[in-house]
Amino acid sequence: MFVYADNAATTQVSKTALDAMLPYLTEIYGNPSSLYSFAQKATEALQEARETVAACLNADPREIYFTSGGSEADNQAIVSAARLGARKGKKHLISTKFEHHAVLHTLARLEKEGFEVTLLDVHEDGVVRLEDLEAAIREDTALVTIMFANNEIGTVQPIAEIGALCRARKIPFHTDAVQAAGHMAIDVKAMNIDMLSISGHKFHAPKGVGALYARKGMVLTNIIEGGAQERGKRAGTENVAGIVAMAAALKESCVHMEENTAKIIPMRDKLFAELSKIPHSKINGSLEHHVPGTVNMCFEGIEGESLLLMLDDAGICASSGSACTSGSLDPSHVLLAIGLPHEVAHGSLRLSIGEYNTMDQIDHIIATVPGIVQYLRNMSPVWDELQKGERPHLI
Repeated sequence: MFVYADNAATTQVSKTALDAMLPYLTEIYGNPSSLYSFAQKATEALQEARETVAACLNADPREIYFTSGGSEADNQAIVSAARLGARKGKKHLISTKFEHHAVLHTLARLEKEGFEVTLLDVHEDGVVRLEDLEAAIREDTALVTIMFANNEIGTVQPIAEIGALCRARKIPFHTDAVQAAGHMAIDVKAMNIDMLSISGHKFHAPKGVGALYARKGMVLTNIIEGGAQERGKRAGTENVAGIVAMAAALKESCVHMEENTAKIIPMRDKLFAELSKIPHSKINGSLEHHVPGTVNMCFEGIEGESLLLMLDDAGICASSGSACTSGSLDPSHVLLAIGLPHEVAHGSLRLSIGEYNTMDQIDHIIATVPGIVQYLRNMSPVWDELQKGERPHLI
């Protein structure tokens, strides 16, 4: 049996998205910046897509800027707020220790330019405390950027409360909502969000297309210079087919969100319940504040990479963390941020399921993982030492 359980890394393009985009690859292929009527059909499609994305977020279409994905949107949002703050003498930025590297690396670059960055703790449950944020805010704070839902452990942050606090302090608030869009209800007005990033391939659109929501009045700094596309804030001929597909996929995901969630949560909970029966295993992150489909666990005495390879042999696609850092031998910065020791963090497994998965596939995972874990432990000198009491169990 083949099981794709890595939907947090990317998702299968839906038939709805594919059908929506195909005409803009084969029939309506004009450049939307051209003036003739054939090209203006593409321009109209962009506007319709902008309206669709905006409606899903409760935003104004003029507040939506299309990008190549979540990383570009994160970069533009953070750099824009930093530049705006610097002009007002504010050079302090607040984020968390377990953000996506698109955020962390952008903040690190700004630090080299003289900005000061405060990274909040996310505690063992992977949730930011409002009191920690409030204590970190200063007179010169130019931006708070905190992700909506974590890409590795699936914990959801108190976004509405964070937004309210930032709005009251007149501090711009950006959230990386790449793992939340299409899976959780988002209302940028009710949640007091000033900027928000999404990426199409996380909700059944193609790779290479995303969007930045920037509330009216937010001054954006150009990351890509060139033409006047996206109202002069994002140069480059628009990926019309990808944008149309993203809008169609997001609308479909939002329309069916309740029924998709009702299908996914029982599968997720069964994985947690059954895999937790493996001795010396640990669920990572709060289950109370959690996206529907992400399961992240650690198994003591094994290496996550070996587990993934053996799962692959069994037809199961999974990960040990973010796909963006899967080539790294270092343990996940997310798992270290929630307090796991290195030797435990190395034995992590992330299963991220979606509405295309079935309970039979979940049962296949449950039947397969324990045997692989035991096999790897049997050949592990670390596990041997743990069993003999030569070193203490950490789980």
